Amino acid sequence: MHSANRIFRRPATLLSVALVCSLSACGTFPGWISASGPSRDQVQSNPDTKRIEGIKLVDVDDALTRKLAEAKQLGSFSDVFPSKSSNNYLIGPGDIIEVSIWEAQPAMLFSGVALDAKTSATTAPAVTLPDQMVSPEGMISIPFAGKVVVRGRTIDQIGDDITKRLHGKANRPQVLVRVAKNNTSNVTVVGDVTTSATLALTPKGERLIDALALAGGVKQPISRMAIQLSRGEVTTTMALDSIIRDPKQNIMLKPGDVVTALFQPLSFSVLGATGKNDEIPFEAQGISLAQALARSGGLNDGRADARGVFIFRFEDPKLLASTAPQHMVNGLVPVVYQVDLRDPASFFVTQNFPIQNRDVLYVTNSPVAEFQKFLSLVISVAVPSVSLNNSFK
Repeated sequence: MHSANRIFRRPATLLSVALVCSLSACGTFPGWISASGPSRDQVQSNPDTKRIEGIKLVDVDDALTRKLAEAKQLGSFSDVFPSKSSNNYLIGPGDIIEVSIWEAQPAMLFSGVALDAKTSATTAPAVTLPDQMVSPEGMISIPFAGKVVVRGRTIDQIGDDITKRLHGKANRPQVLVRVAKNNTSNVTVVGDVTTSATLALTPKGERLIDALALAGGVKQPISRMAIQLSRGEVTTTMALDSIIRDPKQNIMLKPGDVVTALFQPLSFSVLGATGKNDEIPFEAQGISLAQALARSGGLNDGRADARGVFIFRFEDPKLLASTAPQHMVNGLVPVVYQVDLRDPASFFVTQNFPIQNRDVLYVTNSPVAEFQKFLSLVISVAVPSVSLNNSFK
């Protein structure tokens, strides 16, 4: 008991105890103590700095999460580009087509003698006309039928039209139209594919995955790829994973479509009191905050402040329900989203909150962990002082 009293009478020990008591009472610690970043109170009380002005601190709730998730969601090909026809192949100027005509015996117009080298005289009653290139006006010429408009029509529609025109002139005619060379119904495939190419469509009706396969497939992992489809003035992007999993998104292509395979090296950085601090890649279809926390090893049970989970992001100002921001960086607003994992309901929110490319996920240290760190530092200084004093006795 007497030795304990002697220890607490020593100036060094008294000073240490006084510091511990005063600092623990006010809940703050000197700036020279090592830390992985600001505390929860520091982030909440002063998000603005001299380096970046206008930083907004936003509490994450269900309404905000739904709004962000809807805004970040990629478009659906089946909704943006609905297909009403099972055959998208339409004839256009420059296409070369072949027309074959049959007549029942006795033939009235077409004797069955071939008009070109493709057909022999023994193949009566079929007659194959010479190949014709569709004129700039979108027409071809058929004997006894005159000029036939073929532009913007399918081969079945063209065959039916020619048959009607020959009805009453030929003996029960039947017509077959074939595309000899496709010069207009093409799609272009570019980007991170094995071979960028212009691919000819056929009456079969090629789909999106068909075009990628004909281009040799993508060069990067499927999970890191997004597909951009441009049709006219409309452009939409979807994750390749989503297209493969949902057959409805494997839509039929139309002439003039441009398919671009985009490599998406998406990642977020995780710092602070988590299982690991790292830059973590994620898939093109995106991940939620819950998945991001899990991939970072979760919160460190010995250090983390569950009320101090923050996402630092440059956000689109349109998504913030407030007055127009005064300070922007490249058209974006610096935002700190705050999540309180002490609230059980927040775990439902984290399942829908979308993580964005280049986000910084930061988890603060708890006040107890900071106090323990400071106390360890005080003890490491005080104990050698006590031992040194005892050695001189």
